[in-house]
Amino acid sequence: MVYIFLANGFEEVEALAPLDILRRAEIDVKTVAVGSKRIVGSHGIEIVTDIHESEVTTDDMECVILPGGMPGTLNLEKSPIVTQSIRYCSENNLPICAICAAPSILGHMNLLRDKKAICFPGFEKELYGAVLSEDHVCVDGNIITAKGAGVALEFGLEITAMLKDREESDKIRKAIQMR
Repeated sequence: MVYIFLANGFEEVEALAPLDILRRAEIDVKTVAVGSKRIVGSHGIEIVTDIHESEVTTDDMECVILPGGMPGTLNLEKSPIVTQSIRYCSENNLPICAICAAPSILGHMNLLRDKKAICFPGFEKELYGAVLSEDHVCVDGNIITAKGAGVALEFGLEITAMLKDREESDKIRKAIQMR
């Protein structure tokens, strides 16, 4: 199961674009509420999630996705379930995907040391020990980071390529008329 964690103040496009891409690829994915089951994004869009964070289990965990946005990123980082899930993925070499400000969480957990990573401009100092990339979406081992909302579809396609294969990712890219 792929878990997309959502906390109040998340960046809507950074969550929903990858969610859409993954569901097109028929990848099992659930949106997870951090806090109440109704989460409000940074632009006032309200989302009813699939499950609450208390329902997350590592039994079937394949990947975690962390959208950015403020104060969504700060709210994600405060959740012990989110940080435990990230740590589980790290220890088991499972994909950890973060976009915009959310790679800062990985930096604070010391998971980016000597790894290529990217984030929203201004958060670079939070990526402790990372090798800063110029790419809009950066893959290094099991970690995918991305710059921001403008590359959310590309972020979703890279996650699809990692979880399934490049062929599936390219098929979806073509179907949605993306270059």
